[in-house]
Parts: sequence; C-alpha cells; structure tokens
Amino acid sequence: MMNENMMQDKVADAPSDNWVYRVLPRSAWPHAQLARWDRPIGWQLLLWPCLWAAAMAVNANDAALSDKLPIFIFHCVLFTLGAIAMRGAGCTYNDLIDHELDGKVERTRSRPLPAGRISRKHAKIFIITQLCVGALVLLQFNWFTIFLAIASLGVVAIYPFAKRFTDWPQFFLGLAFSWGALVGWSAVFEEVSFASLSLYVAAVSWTIGYDTIYAHQDKDDDALIGVRSTARLFAENTKAWLVGLYAVTLGCLALAFYLSGMGIVPYITLLLVLGLFTWQIKVLDIDDPDQCLSLFKFNSKIGFVIFIGLVIGLFVS
Repeated sequence: MMNENMMQDKVADAPSDNWVYRVLPRSAWPHAQLARWDRPIGWQLLLWPCLWAAAMAVNANDAALSDKLPIFIFHCVLFTLGAIAMRGAGCTYNDLIDHELDGKVERTRSRPLPAGRISRKHAKIFIITQLCVGALVLLQFNWFTIFLAIASLGVVAIYPFAKRFTDWPQFFLGLAFSWGALVGWSAVFEEVSFASLSLYVAAVSWTIGYDTIYAHQDKDDDALIGVRSTARLFAENTKAWLVGLYAVTLGCLALAFYLSGMGIVPYITLLLVLGLFTWQIKVLDIDDPDQCLSLFKFNSKIGFVIFIGLVIGLFVS
C-alpha cells in the first residue's frame, strides 16, 4: 500500500497499482509519468494503425506465408517499441508546451511538470533520450519508410498548439496518431498506396471520435481557460457526430480491405466492430467523466479486434 506522501507523487488519473509504482524507483516516477508509462492506453491507440497496416500488408504480399510471417512479427515488435518511445516523447513535448495550462485543469495539475516534480531541463533531456530510441527503431526500416515517418514530426509539433487556434485539435491528433497506417504499409512495399491512404483516413476518423469522448472529461475546465476541442464544439450533438465519424471509419476500413485484396474474415470482424461502436454511442454519457474515460480506453479493444481479424485472415482465405 502507498502512504499519503507517495500518493502525492503519482498522477491523479493513473491507477496506483500500475507497474511503474510497483517496480520503478520513486526517483524515476516523474520520467515515467511524462512518458505516460503509467497510462499505456496512449501508446496502445498509437500502435493499432501501425499493426493494422502491417497485417494488411502481409496479407497483400504474394510471398509464401513461411517467408513473410517472420518479417511481420519483427515489424510488430519494432512498431510496439517505436510506439512506446514516440508516444512518450510526444507526451513529454506536449507537457512542456502545456505546462501552465495543465496547472489550471483538475485532471492534469498533478502531472510532474505543473506539480514541480521534474524540471523543464530534465524533461527536455528525456525527450532527446526517447527520440534516440525511436530513431534506432526507425533505422531498421527501408529509406522510404524512414523519411515518411520523419515527415509526421511536423504534425506532431503542431498538435499541442491546435487547441489554441481551432475547435478541431482532435483532427490534428488524428493526423499524427494515424500515421502508422502509412508507415506499416510502406515498411513492406516501400510506397504509399490507395489502400494505406484509405486505412489512414479510417484511423483519423476513429481518433477524432474516441478523443472527443476523452475530451468531455475536461470540457468545463477547458471552457474556463479558453481551450477548444471537438467535445465543446459537438456538445449535446456528440452522439450524432460519433455516428458519422465511426461510419467513416468502418467505410474506409472496408475500402482499404477491398483495395488490398483481403479475404472474408476482416469484413466479418467489421460487423463486430459495428456492434461495439453502436454500444459505445448508445451508453455514452458526456456528463460522466469516469464513463468517458472508460469508453475512451475501450477503443483499444476495438483496435485489437480489427487487428485479430486481419491476422486470422492470414491463415483463412
């Protein structure tokens, strides 16, 4: 059990039984919190479009399964390591930009920078460390994929400022978070195809949807300090917008599967995803912050379902 002093050193919306607080020395907690290691949902959601694209690409590859399966597994490992490193770097960068704003929001004022548990200098050093890990992962891919991944950094740099100049910061998050849909495909084919572009649009729409749900947690504080979001923009019409966003997601996923020559299994999986999206929209209460967080996290399970459908499709034509 944590004593009261130790509880003050954790982030308010992170589970106290997370491995970070059980395994890492207390001096390392602020770094882990900056990288969101105590809240893995972020890197999981970043990872799924990468894995979808990798699985879709290996399905579309004409090589023998025995030849392409080891490469697929290797790519999945690389994408997982890269997602953890780059999500951590992105969150650290975001916290540096939002240092003062985070101190004004109930849910974020316990983060290490506004709480004073780490200096800006050490946070910047930590960003560089994580970027170096991401670079080592990236160098395992072909040159087209390397340059394609680097191109995403422009969108990543803009995102923390988006809530200051647009009601659609979730769109910019979607552009950044979905880039793996392009990278996962190019890692195999060294190009961007219409199939991967369709997958990218699906992931962007999905991200806008789930992050709108997430943003409803902070809408009252955001209104007070002038931060904009699709949660505030959609307001009471959020469910209607989610219907449209998730319809685009499903439609573009189906188109991506068609363009890449998928078998029947991934399409069957989309019927299950349709049911999960429908349930999510039906039960959503935008005025219940705890439920919004829970439904936001549930989207990782949806990403997993799509991925498993593609993996099964490797073995079932």
